[in-house]
Amino acid sequence: MNKTIRHTAVFTLLLVVALLVRATWVQFHDSKALAEDKLNKRNAIKTYAHPLGDIIVAGEPITGSKRTSGGDLAYKRTYKNGPLYSSVTGYSSQVYGATQLEGIFGDLLDGSDNRLKNPLDTLTNKRADPGDVVTTIDPAVQKAGYKALGDKKGAAVAIDPETGRILGMVSTPSYDPSKISGSADGDAWKALLGDEDKPMVNRALRQPLPPGSTFKLVVAAAALEDGLYDSVDQRTASPDPYTLPGTRTSIPNEVKSAPCENASLRTALQWSCNNVFTKLAVDLGQDKLRAQAEKFGFNTQKLDVPVRAGVSLYPKGMDKASTGLTGIGQFDVTATPLQMAMVSAAIANGGELRSPHMVSKTTDADGDVLKDYDEDAGSQRVVSESTAEQLESAMQSVVEKGTATNARISGATVGGKTGTAQHGENNSKTPYAWFTSYAKGSDGKEVAVAVIVESSDAARSEVSGNGLAAPIATAMMRAALH
Repeated sequence: MNKTIRHTAVFTLLLVVALLVRATWVQFHDSKALAEDKLNKRNAIKTYAHPLGDIIVAGEPITGSKRTSGGDLAYKRTYKNGPLYSSVTGYSSQVYGATQLEGIFGDLLDGSDNRLKNPLDTLTNKRADPGDVVTTIDPAVQKAGYKALGDKKGAAVAIDPETGRILGMVSTPSYDPSKISGSADGDAWKALLGDEDKPMVNRALRQPLPPGSTFKLVVAAAALEDGLYDSVDQRTASPDPYTLPGTRTSIPNEVKSAPCENASLRTALQWSCNNVFTKLAVDLGQDKLRAQAEKFGFNTQKLDVPVRAGVSLYPKGMDKASTGLTGIGQFDVTATPLQMAMVSAAIANGGELRSPHMVSKTTDADGDVLKDYDEDAGSQRVVSESTAEQLESAMQSVVEKGTATNARISGATVGGKTGTAQHGENNSKTPYAWFTSYAKGSDGKEVAVAVIVESSDAARSEVSGNGLAAPIATAMMRAALH
């Protein structure tokens, strides 16, 4: 054989072997990754070949599926009251994927979850009938929060303290996930992404911000648990004004005439005395404060409800002056509305924090339970029963005769804490208005709520937790109790 022909034949054979090896590698090693690749249109074709399972609120589906007029994708997702529930459902889009409950339970909702298959389905690899996701959301609470927030930019979360069930989760401005569920919704998608108010951000879960004076509840809890003070009615050693250690910066109080000098914890919460809580933070030190904050849920990297919440932060490596500022929820302290609702929930539940969750159970097509999230909800002791009882009482004083009178509800016991957090360099932007609270009805019903209003049409001088946030929380508490 001619030498040149022989070399060519060998080279060609090597190419064939390389192609066979590569094909085998792709088929047996890379097949799963390729099948699951988000750019693989076959996945979308399978997902939307049949109607999806539903997300359920109070026994009624808030999602649906609609037959498309043509193309490879037979069905698309629809939503009932989409803007009202978008912070719960997320979206399921033929083009842009799925988020929140739609994304987390995608396999269940499209029928590919192996738990849905019977033995025959497993043998034939047939896709089973889809399952459903049953939420803990109370529609009355959800509607009350959404209506009360209105045109304001903000968020609210309501929790049942005894069970950890999330009764309401609202983020505004909202959006309608139906507008981006199809294959020709590019303009709507671009408009949402370009909106400076970021309507697709779930502010209730995913946007930690300075909690301001609502964080004083955590500081008060730390002071009682540490034994720095034995009672919420014991007078503290708190000069007014108080100067941050190592600085010439004096910490002012919002109400100049408030009796904040050496005030008790009850009086300090009632009047939101900055001097008391700044000095408490310095006296306790950052390590003790961080430890107490972490018991409430701060610095938790994986807080899943089951949607993962953003990390609420209590910082490290501070000097005494910075530690003092954390005592009033400033410096680098941040919190989500979910986190501040957890603080009130733990206090209202005798110091026990039940794991917050917004899914009650998942079911198959016949309604049989696949997983019960209510039963799996754990709990941990955050503060002693004595500390919780004292903080409950002090929070009631805030509502009855302090800075949160807008939270009163006839026939119910209500406790709360207002907050106004600085925003922007040198507090140049409109502050955030916060409120966290609990309410207990005479029939045993309970609810804990946290609200943040990031911006509204109110004048800067009128921005306060009592003026803006407390009425929203009150609407949700009233709906939960009645």
